[in-house]
Amino acid sequence: MADDKSGRDKQARDAERRQRERDVVAELERGDETEPPVDPAELDDFEAALDAVEFPATGSDVVAAVGDRTLTEGGESYTVEELVPDTDEERFSSTAAVRMRVQRPRIAAAMKRIVEASDSLPNVDLGTSQREAYEKTFRELKAIDEDDEDEGIRVIGDWIVERIHEKEKLPGSRDVRRQAAKFCRKNGYSVRNDEWLGV
Repeated sequence: MADDKSGRDKQARDAERRQRERDVVAELERGDETEPPVDPAELDDFEAALDAVEFPATGSDVVAAVGDRTLTEGGESYTVEELVPDTDEERFSSTAAVRMRVQRPRIAAAMKRIVEASDSLPNVDLGTSQREAYEKTFRELKAIDEDDEDEGIRVIGDWIVERIHEKEKLPGSRDVRRQAAKFCRKNGYSVRNDEWLGV
């Protein structure tokens, strides 16, 4: 981009647009959830790299453009390729949507496995409401303070993928929540009946 007034103006408008999108996403995400574990400055750099992608974009478009980029959660590093399904079925409306997906790498990695497993099923579509229910279950598991290694996310992600392969269909969100509640209770984490996992 040229370093002239119009180029600087475009950069400023792009930065303002990205900030507005982040604010909207943050407001929607706010509540009793845990804070995103990836450093916001790292996410800002990642989002700037997404300027090369034309939105709406597929998961394949995102992976092709920034798949080798690294994001760090705690002591672990993840490439974007490990977090975003490399498929044309996965669609993102904006850079903010991609940012929201990768800001919790362990959840994103579990969802990537589920999306890729469901891609192999004929006539099966992982709809928005079902995806949101799976992600909410993973966020509830992430919120368990005592579970520093996020074992629950891994265990329930494995369970969903096994069900997809065994039964050749997606498990219902209620079944996933029930399985997550069993995991919690088995490992000494309390689950009340009025909570998301309390089915």
